[in-house]
Order: sequence, then structure tokens, then C-alpha cells
Amino acid sequence: MATPSPHPYPTPMAPPWGDPAAARALLAKARGGLAEAARLPRPGERYATAHLAALRAAAAVLAAHGRPEPVRPRRRPRIRSAWEVLPEVAPELAGWSALFASGAARRARAEAGIPDAATDRDADDLMRAVSTFLRLVERLLALPPVARTAPPEPLRAVPPPPPERPDAR
Repeated sequence: MATPSPHPYPTPMAPPWGDPAAARALLAKARGGLAEAARLPRPGERYATAHLAALRAAAAVLAAHGRPEPVRPRRRPRIRSAWEVLPEVAPELAGWSALFASGAARRARAEAGIPDAATDRDADDLMRAVSTFLRLVERLLALPPVARTAPPEPLRAVPPPPPERPDAR
């Protein structure tokens, strides 16, 4: 009998939480970054901004989970990219981590202003991937809902100032 295939979407992470407020803030920045990328005219800028949004989403997972256990606790750990650490914390995101790690050099070229660092198609493909990744991360983290504030009051028309009277001097 064949075993059922794993669910195509990650399931929410179980607590304990590292820092849910930081994770929520990073997810908000990632969403804002993706929206900003969509408004940028040049493909290199769109690519770099979308890649940064993916990095912020990965950082949200790392912030929510806390620090991974050190591999060699006696030695000073080397600095590792979020894309290296993410599969240790959330193995179900390993494929996404590999995808975005492979685009890091292109992002660096785009940030450096190299004109042909990314094409329109590269930028658009990455933006679609980041959008999907963000939805998966939001589902994975299943953060407690944010308290919503009341919507701002609608603007009211300000009455025009009274006309000046010439004899008021």
C-alpha cells in the first residue's frame, strides 16, 4: 500500500515561538517590499526588491522559530545566510531556500546597478515566486491575529472662510 503524499502546503509550526512580534513585522515588510517591487519600472530594481522581500519572509520564519541548535558549539559559528539556516528550521521550505539562494548573486548585480542583471521575465518570475512563498510562510507561521484598529474617520469638507468685509478695518 502506497503511503499518502505529503500535503503540498506546509502545516503551521508548533510553538514555542521565538519572537512573534518580530516575525509579524518582518512579514509586513516583506509584503510591502513585494508591493513596492511591483511599482518599480526597471527589471533589476524589481528583481532586487522582490528578492529582499523573500529574504524578509525567511527572516520571519527564523525569528518565529528562534535560533537553530549550533552544530559545533565549541567553535565560533561562521556567519551563514538565511537561505542556509532556513532548511534547518523549516525543512519543508528547503526547495524555496535553494531557489532564492540561487538568485542571490543576480540580486547583488542588480543592486550594483548592472543593467543586464535581470530581464523583465526574470523579475516577473521572481515576483510570482515570492508572492507564493509569502503565502506559504504566512500559513506556516499561523501567527496570532493582529488587533485591528478602527478605520480612520473620513475626511470632512472644511467650510470656506467667511468673505472679508471691506469696512472691517
